[in-house]
Amino acid sequence: MFTEFKVDKDYNNSRLDKWFKKNVLDIPQSLIQKIIRKKKIKLNNKKLQSSDRVKTGDLIKVYDLQKLNIKKKVFKKNKYIPSLKEKKKYEKFVLEDNENFIVLNKPAGIPVQGGTKSHKNIIDIIKNTNYFNNGKPFIVHRIDKETSGVLMVAKNREYAQLFTSLFRLRKVHKTYLSIVYGKVSKNLNILKNNLITYENNKKKIQNALTYIKVLKSNDLFSLVELKPITGRKHQLRKQLTEIGHPIVGDKKYYINKNKFNKNSSLLLHAHKIKFMINDVKFNFEANYEKNLEKFIRENFKSF
Repeated sequence: MFTEFKVDKDYNNSRLDKWFKKNVLDIPQSLIQKIIRKKKIKLNNKKLQSSDRVKTGDLIKVYDLQKLNIKKKVFKKNKYIPSLKEKKKYEKFVLEDNENFIVLNKPAGIPVQGGTKSHKNIIDIIKNTNYFNNGKPFIVHRIDKETSGVLMVAKNREYAQLFTSLFRLRKVHKTYLSIVYGKVSKNLNILKNNLITYENNKKKIQNALTYIKVLKSNDLFSLVELKPITGRKHQLRKQLTEIGHPIVGDKKYYINKNKFNKNSSLLLHAHKIKFMINDVKFNFEANYEKNLEKFIRENFKSF
């Protein structure tokens, strides 16, 4: 037995899993992928993957929805309600505010969006600030919980779709700064390799491309500028580890108890972002966090 849904224009070109979460059941990503693997969802009578995109007018059949609905309350996320003090604190991180989007300097240690493993998050906090007045923030890109720096959030669906298109067409240019272990060769200017990921328990190999520039270095550490061209999950962290220069503080891809700064936070900062809309250029820059600034000052002279 199935329930049929028709995709409306607001979700044209959305990923299937994102559409499902917004229109059918708000459950964790892992469970949506499990439902898709078990072939409980069909698009125009065809089997699907999480990354498949839906289009306006598509007919989507969800099988055994009533059974899934019984469990919905178990997995429903609790919204984080920030205190007045916390709202004021995060308002200070805003770099740009206009009628269509805001740009903020995200602190390290807080996820962009809540989930089953995290409660406090950026979206639930800024939603309750004067920038949104309980309106709906639209996530247009993500940076890791441990990463600090530039983050854009759309204020309406039109700009959310616009930014999604710009990112997909690689017309949004991001620059990161990072401290890595070891002395990186100044002759190295590009990182190009294949990264392995898994989707629906299936192995995927994706090409990854990043431009790299050494700004400062010594025998122990290097300060590097990174400009990713592709946008793979944990791309920079994986690529730097693969060339033998892992990011200081990366406890996921590099653990070595004998290394320096084993208790350090991840020293990766989304420093700049630039793009163009209707022939208008936008450039935003986020200042370093205190721990990164301190590390640079203590380990590199004259920077």
